[in-house]
Amino acid sequence: MGVFVFLPLVLPLTAWPIARLAEQHLHPRVATRLLTGVAGVMALCSTVCLGLLMVVGTAQLPGNPLPDGWSDPEVREAVPYDEVAGKAAIPALLAVAVLCGRALWRHAQVRRRAHRALVGLPGTEVAVLPDPEPYAYALPGGARDRIVVSAALLSSLRPAERRALFAHERVHLAARHHRFLLVAELAARANPFLRPLRTAVAYTTERWADEEAARVVGDRRTVARAIGKAALVSRGTPVPTLAGFALPGPVPRRVAALLAPAPAGRSWPSVFTAVGMAAWAAAAGTAVSALSSANSAVTMIVILRAATPL
Repeated sequence: MGVFVFLPLVLPLTAWPIARLAEQHLHPRVATRLLTGVAGVMALCSTVCLGLLMVVGTAQLPGNPLPDGWSDPEVREAVPYDEVAGKAAIPALLAVAVLCGRALWRHAQVRRRAHRALVGLPGTEVAVLPDPEPYAYALPGGARDRIVVSAALLSSLRPAERRALFAHERVHLAARHHRFLLVAELAARANPFLRPLRTAVAYTTERWADEEAARVVGDRRTVARAIGKAALVSRGTPVPTLAGFALPGPVPRRVAALLAPAPAGRSWPSVFTAVGMAAWAAAAGTAVSALSSANSAVTMIVILRAATPL
């Protein structure tokens, strides 16, 4: 395997330029899909390589349940600095499992509590809760997807701005934005180098919904005003993997983008631009990460099979 087993752990650094440039220069729909795909693949590859390193490290521990042949010198020679890297991979992989497990558990718990809070309310698409705290978010799953909004937030918006809010949340539900957010969240937990992509996906999903809401409402300024008002009073969503109307964060950038002309719906940027070069660099990093993890996995399987007595 050589150094190839370590490459997927650091190759997410190649995606940092596109994480920023995609927000500014790509259509938010394209940016969301690109960044989520890169984050998901890179996180999976780095986790696979941590698992391979953990096998080497675990095989060196006395009393381990693995076959004795897995601790042979020929197995350890496949990994540079096998003793240090193998043993360090054990707590690292456990940390990834715990962090991702906690994120999934919290996501599921919040969704269950949110659905329970709607019990007894009319089964309409929009659930209005008599809550003095202003908030709005898209709640997928259950008997049907629903938009949850508090009476306090609705009272602060004009009728046209309410239509913008509902159009925005419908886009979150129709495009399944919670899945993009969850993948980005798990990727950031699996590899800290992917955190900029999580932040970028949280922004681009909101911009995607902003643009679609502006198209439906027919007035970009109305959507911008609604976002600005909601941001002043809203407390966001109960969990980062649920999409909301005015999350804490770069609201001024969203408003400024809505006051500018609509972005072009180009699917892939030209290679002769900064964002194009960044996109190709991220794509190349993702491809190398996938090839390195696949090569390391196949090599390790072959070595372990050869070292295991029949």
